[in-house]
Amino acid sequence: MFREMRRKRQALCADEISAVLHKGTSGVLALYGDGGYPYAVPISYAYDGKKLYFHCAQSGHKLDAIGRNAKASFCVIDQDQIVPEKYTSYFRSVIVFGTIRVLEDDSEKRTAIEKLALKYAPDDTEGNRKKAIEQGWKPLCMLEMNIEHISGKEAIELIKKKQEKTTKDNR
Repeated sequence: MFREMRRKRQALCADEISAVLHKGTSGVLALYGDGGYPYAVPISYAYDGKKLYFHCAQSGHKLDAIGRNAKASFCVIDQDQIVPEKYTSYFRSVIVFGTIRVLEDDSEKRTAIEKLALKYAPDDTEGNRKKAIEQGWKPLCMLEMNIEHISGKEAIELIKKKQEKTTKDNR
């Protein structure tokens, strides 16, 4: 169902994909929007190694789109270094395909928001984190993306740099 990567040599391995998703602070969530137009929205997220989590308001374009069609894609760009003299960029990115569901159960919702809170304020105290979650609880909506397919890709120049480093390290 999902296309194979055309330039397989540029594919990221599972550990590299995981690192990009853990390191990233935002990505673009693409949904089936109004009138059949794609709706792509920048959004913060948390990745627990198995699923992605997002937060949103209890109503709006995202929820309307998910209500129509739960299928989505999510993209995170880890690196995008413009190289003007070569008319290119040295990029590294990950794209995830899956389905999204609204978390209705309070314990699931709390677990998800805590993952987001820990990601974006890892040095805050547990007490401050709980207080912030409680203050924002009533209007909070949490989304969970079940991953069906995931791939990552990087510029061939970055692969060559890694190979050169490995060669030097092995000498």
